[in-house]
Amino acid sequence: MSRPPRPAFKLVLVVALVCLLVAGGVVGWLWRASGPHVVHGSSTVEFVPSTTTTPTRKPSRPPANAAEGVVWPMYGYDVGRSHVAPADLTERPPYRTLWQFHAHNYIEFPPVLAYGNVYFGQERGQFFALNARTGAVVWSKRPPNCAAASPAVGSGVVYQAFLPRPCDYGPRNVRSFLAAWDAHTGKELWRFWMTGGSESSPLLIGHVLYFGSWDHSLYALDVANRSRPRVLWRYQTDGEIDSSPAYGDGAVYIGNNSGSLYAVDARTGQLRWRATSFSRFLSGREYFYATPTVAYGRVYIGNTDGTVYAFGARSGHLLWAQQAGTYVYSSAAAWRETIYVGSYDGYLYALDAATGDIRWRYAAPGSIHGSPTVLAGLVYFSSCGSCGHRGSRPAKLGPSGTFALNAVTGERVWSFPDGKYSPLIADRQRIYLAGEGVLYALAPCSTARAGKAGARAACS
Repeated sequence: MSRPPRPAFKLVLVVALVCLLVAGGVVGWLWRASGPHVVHGSSTVEFVPSTTTTPTRKPSRPPANAAEGVVWPMYGYDVGRSHVAPADLTERPPYRTLWQFHAHNYIEFPPVLAYGNVYFGQERGQFFALNARTGAVVWSKRPPNCAAASPAVGSGVVYQAFLPRPCDYGPRNVRSFLAAWDAHTGKELWRFWMTGGSESSPLLIGHVLYFGSWDHSLYALDVANRSRPRVLWRYQTDGEIDSSPAYGDGAVYIGNNSGSLYAVDARTGQLRWRATSFSRFLSGREYFYATPTVAYGRVYIGNTDGTVYAFGARSGHLLWAQQAGTYVYSSAAAWRETIYVGSYDGYLYALDAATGDIRWRYAAPGSIHGSPTVLAGLVYFSSCGSCGHRGSRPAKLGPSGTFALNAVTGERVWSFPDGKYSPLIADRQRIYLAGEGVLYALAPCSTARAGKAGARAACS
């Protein structure tokens, strides 16, 4: 006959059971804290259907036939960084190559287009102004610095940010600069110096230039005087800024490497709100490397934690969050209430702008680092191929190239054998495609003349 358990043994059993329950709870919490988060959104909360947030007194979408000759003025095309070409640009594939220009290094960010020229820099810092029709060099610059941003252009001036060498990861305590050149002649007008440098694609609104810096600051410069800029204000954030600013409703939005997203009054430099990415137990908050996209009364931005976030443009409230693969460095394109963004898992995602739900996704052959562009109902993007191969989370390795998908269905319409980062801008005659180290001018086969020099390549 068995004896009843001793009181001490009962106590040990109770303590062990409690420890198991606590350990299970801690493991569950750690799993939830370190894993992906999904927050579903609503079309009735801080959502403005079928519109973009527009700035006061300034059009967010400058027309392609702007009187001063500026066709594609900055990264993402407009001040909200929608990455959408204007409706009067209608080029569609197949395309014929008109010319190609070898830049002899990576072209990470796309060009801008004005005054009949295409302006862009390559990673080692060399900057080019090419004749848009012929591809001939109009002027070039070769400062002893690196470039990892698109320029901005307006009022006859080109603005480009630079970084200190080495170009893979320069020192943060060495000064670098943002340069202003005459867009027609290349004459240097001024340099604005800062600690560390900037890989922020400048945002130009009227005569005010906004950009972020490695010194944690968001700057606003008055550039009305062509020979000397004036600092209007400087806002100090809580981390290094690799992102670029976007604008809407009187505010400038920018993310940083501490996982913070800021809304700063464009006129005064005063903070309107600050939001953050999710904090994970094992990794903390990760980078907002991507440039924000302002549309539909919201701010959309991807984070390297693999999440795309939507915040209220006026409130800063988190409205939805959608897991999109492993790392999201890609800035978003916003078109017809859909948000398009690439991920290192090799997928291009089309997300419902109101709810964050996945409408479709397309499997590319490799990871996607750069931003997509929507033109004439097609979404163009490039696969990087090798981006993310040293990361702690999976990244899809494969060939690089450029693809055009039906923006509604996700069906592939066209592909091109070169490309790596952000591929595309356009005017009424041509698209300009940034390959890994080559810039191409392509024209639709229906308009390209086969007998013209440089236009004999087969249509693709």
